[in-house]
Amino acid sequence: MRELTEQEIVRREKLDSISEFCNPYPEKFKKTHTLKDAQNLSDGETNISLAGRIVFMRKMGKLSFIKIRDLEGAMQLELKIDLVGEEKYDFFKKLIDTGDFIGATGEIFTTQTGEKTLRVHSFEFLGKALRPLPEKFHGLQDTEIKYRQRYVDLITNEESRRIFIGRSKFYSFLHKYLGENGFLQVETPILQTAVSGASAKPFFTHHNALDMDCNLRIAPEIYLKECIAGGFDKVYEISKCFRNEGMDTEHLQEFTQVEWYASYWNYEDNMKFYTNFIKELLKELTGGTTIEYQGNTLDFGKEEWNKINYCEEMNKVFGFDFLNIEEPDELKQKIVEKGLFTLTELEDYHSLSQIIDFVYKNKIRKNIIEPTIIYNYPAVLIPLARRNDKDSKRIDVFQVIAGGTELCKAYSELVNPKTQRETFEEQLKAKSQGDDETMDLDENFLLAMEQGMPPISGLGFGIDRLMMLIYNTDSIRDVVLFPLMKPENNN
Repeated sequence: MRELTEQEIVRREKLDSISEFCNPYPEKFKKTHTLKDAQNLSDGETNISLAGRIVFMRKMGKLSFIKIRDLEGAMQLELKIDLVGEEKYDFFKKLIDTGDFIGATGEIFTTQTGEKTLRVHSFEFLGKALRPLPEKFHGLQDTEIKYRQRYVDLITNEESRRIFIGRSKFYSFLHKYLGENGFLQVETPILQTAVSGASAKPFFTHHNALDMDCNLRIAPEIYLKECIAGGFDKVYEISKCFRNEGMDTEHLQEFTQVEWYASYWNYEDNMKFYTNFIKELLKELTGGTTIEYQGNTLDFGKEEWNKINYCEEMNKVFGFDFLNIEEPDELKQKIVEKGLFTLTELEDYHSLSQIIDFVYKNKIRKNIIEPTIIYNYPAVLIPLARRNDKDSKRIDVFQVIAGGTELCKAYSELVNPKTQRETFEEQLKAKSQGDDETMDLDENFLLAMEQGMPPISGLGFGIDRLMMLIYNTDSIRDVVLFPLMKPENNN
C-alpha cells in the first residue's frame, strides 16, 4: 500500500471532523440548473440551486469566493458569513478543500468584473476528495497519469472535456443522421467462431460452457450482411472491434468502428452519402467544414474532393503492371530491382496483399493531406468486395484519406457465393504463405449468401481515428476515454 502524502493525511482528518457535522457523502442534492445553463440566467433570479466540484477557492475573513465545475460549465459562488451563518461559514473555511463537491442555493448576480455569480444563501457538503487535484499536466509521467486516471484529466483539462463532449455529440449525430436516412441499428456478436470481415490478426479466447475456441470480432461486416440477407434494407452498428496487432499513435488493439450497409446501393452511392455525412458532422461538432490537423488546413467543404485511381497510381510507383504478378517473391524481387525498398524492409510481408498495401501506405497514402478519394483497388486486397464487371482483377472500392490517414473504406459488396468461396480459398493460400492477417473460410456466411442477397454497398470507419482528425490530437489515446495501459509495476 502506498504511503499517504501530508495533504492526504490532512484531508482524512478533515473527513472525520465533517462526519461529526454532517454526512460527508449524502444521498442526493436537487439542482435547478446545470452550470452551463445557469450562466444564461438573469440577475436577481432566486432559489437557484447549483452543484459541482470545487476547482478554486479564495477564503477571506467574512467573504469568500468558490468556483465550481461540472463537465460543460463553471460558476462562481459568493459566500458571506452574514448570509450562510457563522457556523456554516466556519465549517467551510476549516474543512472544505478544492476537489470537494458542494451544492448551493441562492440568487444570481453579476460582479463588477462581469462574472456571473451565485450569491449563496445556503449550502450543503456533497462529497470529500481525499486526494488533491494536480496543478497541471506536463511531461511524460503526467501523460501516463492522464491516460491512467482520465477522471483527473477531465477535471483539470478543458481540451479533454471538449474532445469527449464532442465524441458524445458525435454518437447523437450519427444515430440521428442514419435514422433519418432509413438505417436501423443492430447488434452483432463480439465472440465469433470464424475470423472474417477484415484482414487482421485476431485475439482468441476459450468458451468454457461450449468448450470451444472463439475469436474476438475484428469487424462486424459478415453479420451485418447476413442482416441484409434477412430483409434489413439499411443497417448499421457501432461495434467494439479487436485486432491483435501493433500499437502506435493511430492504432489501439481495442477500437470503436461504425459500419453501415445499404441494399441496392453501389460504392458510388456510398461515396456521395459519406461525403455529405462528414460535411454535416463537422458543421455539428465544429461549426464549419474546415479543420486544422497537424499544421495543415483540411477543407472538407469542397463540392468535389480530390480523387486518385489506386491501380494507376501504384503502376506509376512500381513502373510495371503489378496486377499481372501472382507470386509474392516475384513482386518483392521487382520492387527491389526498382530500388523502391530492400528485401530487409519487405521481409515481414508475405502475401501479395501485404506487400502491395505496404508499398501503397509508404509511397502514396502518407503524402495525401487534402481530403482525397482513392478508388479502383486491386481485387487481391479485399476478398469481400465485388469484382469489377470489366476487369475481375479490380474491385469497386473507395477510401477517403486526409492528413495522411485513412478515414473510411467502402465498396460494392460481393454477393456471389461462388466467387466468395474462391476468394476465401485464396485467403487460405495466403495464410499458408505466412500471412497471419487473412480471413477464415466462413461456411455460415456462404450459407447466407446462397440464400440470396440483393446488390449491397457497405462502409466502415474507425471513430477513434476520425476524432483524432477533428480534434487535432497527436495520439489516438487522447480521444479514447480509458485506453488499455500496462500495469504501473511492469516495466
